[in-house]
Formats: sequence, structure tokens, C-alpha cells
Amino acid sequence: MKELVPYFSWWRTTVVRDREIVDAAVAPEHRDSPQFHEALDRWKGRKYWANEDGEGRITLIRVLRPAPRERWVLHLALFALTFVTVFYGGALLNEVFVPLPFTIERLQEGLGYLSDALRGSTELTAALDFALGLMAILLAHETGHYVVAKYYKINASPPYFLPAPWPVNFVGTFGAFIRLRSPIVDRRQLLDVGAAGPWAGFAVAVLALVVGLRGSSVVSAAGATEQFVVIGADLHLFLGNSVLMTALRALVVGEGTVHLSPLAFAGWVGVLVTMLNLLPLGQLDGGHVVYALFGEKQRVIGVIALLALVGLGFLPNQWWWWVWAFLILVLGRGRLGHPQVLDRHRKLPRSRTPLGWATALLFVATFTPVPIHY
Repeated sequence: MKELVPYFSWWRTTVVRDREIVDAAVAPEHRDSPQFHEALDRWKGRKYWANEDGEGRITLIRVLRPAPRERWVLHLALFALTFVTVFYGGALLNEVFVPLPFTIERLQEGLGYLSDALRGSTELTAALDFALGLMAILLAHETGHYVVAKYYKINASPPYFLPAPWPVNFVGTFGAFIRLRSPIVDRRQLLDVGAAGPWAGFAVAVLALVVGLRGSSVVSAAGATEQFVVIGADLHLFLGNSVLMTALRALVVGEGTVHLSPLAFAGWVGVLVTMLNLLPLGQLDGGHVVYALFGEKQRVIGVIALLALVGLGFLPNQWWWWVWAFLILVLGRGRLGHPQVLDRHRKLPRSRTPLGWATALLFVATFTPVPIHY
């Protein structure tokens, strides 16, 4: 830091936990100086210009001490367990019973089923397609957050995957999340980190849908037109449409009720997860994006969004919107507004505004008011 100080008109240093964050103004006579840029290149940390606060403003972020060792065994164990529960859910959706591995014998039997599925020699291949598709989507989503957080020197944990047994959640998982253990400096960082996850997961979900829809079939279903359907394990679920799903149907399959293949169903679930995460509430990804775009006005937008969820719950058999609204309130400790970033007065750079609006349009394209028709 001492090497850079002579080039600054002024600077402010903030130390938060294990991060040093410097907000500085480079003196006009040094902004194009080769000596300054050589010194800047030697700075061991993340740096970016913040000219939205004035010409020559720069932000420097440095890690002061090594981060604690991550509990990789725990993260890998949760990933493996979630893969098992998702695989089990996929098997039941395809009307195949897989014994739960509560004993060594059952574990060996279950590994045999998985081995058969990997060789493509049994109908469990469908369950494996579902598990691989959905886990790839979740992994891409959280990896998007993780990689961008690390780029900005934010102390972020690896993903925590959340398994769910069949009676509680028929797809086998409650999703995944990462923990941010150091503050987000400004709205630029918030937008980049918040939008990276949905876009990464969305890309994999679309790939799964395109490939999966090619393996899907049009079926006759009385009383249902222009719908997607999953049939299996005594379930007959008519799945809702969105702008995206309508477009993909027209491009890949055509008209009629589409019986989704397991991989296509994994893609549909991935799109639904993307939409739910992009709701402009609290610390959901959508809350990050809207706060980055509008600042404190996000609180008003959050209240409107919550009232909309309550209203959607009055649609026939759509009470689960109330459950989702309740969970959001619990996880946000009753707050709909987004927590402030460290520098709440710094505006979002104009270069980032298109990303924010594109992410808002992604929510519109994936929004499904009635995800499941009973």
C-alpha cells in the first residue's frame, strides 16, 4: 500500500474482518503514469476503477490473512448424499423402487443399481439422467456465485447441498447455497455475484431442456393442451408454462401435451429454481439484482413482490406460494429489504446496468405463476 500512496490525492482504508478495502482517488497527473501502473500491477489483490464516483477513483481489495481451511469432506459428503436422494427421486418418478442404504447389504445393492445405470443396462438410466441433469444445474448455479465472489476477494464457502427424502420433496433436494463471510463492497460486486449464479444455472438448464426435449414425446391427455406432463409413480403432474418453455416447445417439439423425459424434467426444475431465486426479495438472487439496480427502493419492490406471492396462493391448489413466502420471511428474519453494501452511496456503473436489466428479463422469461396443475 505504501508504494501506491504517493500517487493518490486522497485515500480511505477500511479493514473488515480479514479484508483490507481501499477507496482512493488517483491524482490527475499520475493516472496515465507508467510508474503508477507498474506499482498497481504489483498490488497483490483485486482492483477496479470506480469512475462513477468521480474521475480517477479506484477500489483496491486485499486479503490480510489466509482463510481458514474449508471443510471439504462435509461439502463432498453433502453433495454425494444429495446426489443419492435426487437419484432415488428420479427412480421413483420412473416407477422403479431403489432400496435405501440403511445397512451394508442395502448399500451394496444400491451401488449395484447405480453401476447398472451407469452402464445403461437398466431402466434406472432414466433416474441417472434426472440426477445428473439436476445436480449439474445446481452445481453450475452455485459455482457461478462462488467463482465471481472469489474474483472480488470475497470470503465465500464452497456450496452446501441440501438433500431431501422423497416424502418431503419428490425431486430429492432443497437446493444448495454458499455462505459469504466477508462484506460486499458496492453494488457492482453485488450485481456480479448475484447474477452469476442464475445465469450459469440457466445455461445448463436450457442445455438439459433442449437435449431432454428431443427425447420427449407428445401424448394425448384429456383436458390438457399446450402443457408439459410428468407421469410416474402414481403421479400425473401437469407442469406450468413460461415464456421460455413455450418457446422451447415450439422450437424443439411442436404442439400438444409433452411427456417430459427425465433429463427434460430436470431442466424444467432448474428453470423453476432459477425463477424462484430471482424473486426480488431479501437476500435471494433477485433481491441482490434489484438492490444493485435501484438501491433502497428494493424494499418497496420487495413488499409488492411478497403481496403478489400471497395473491398467487389464492389460485386453485397453489397454496405452496404461501409456504414459499413464509420461508422467505423466516430466512430473512422478517425483513424484505436487502442489507446495505459497505459503500451504499456508490452508484452502479453504467457498464453493469445492461446485466441487471437482462437478469430482470430472465425472471420474466422464466416466471411460471402456476408451476403444477393438480
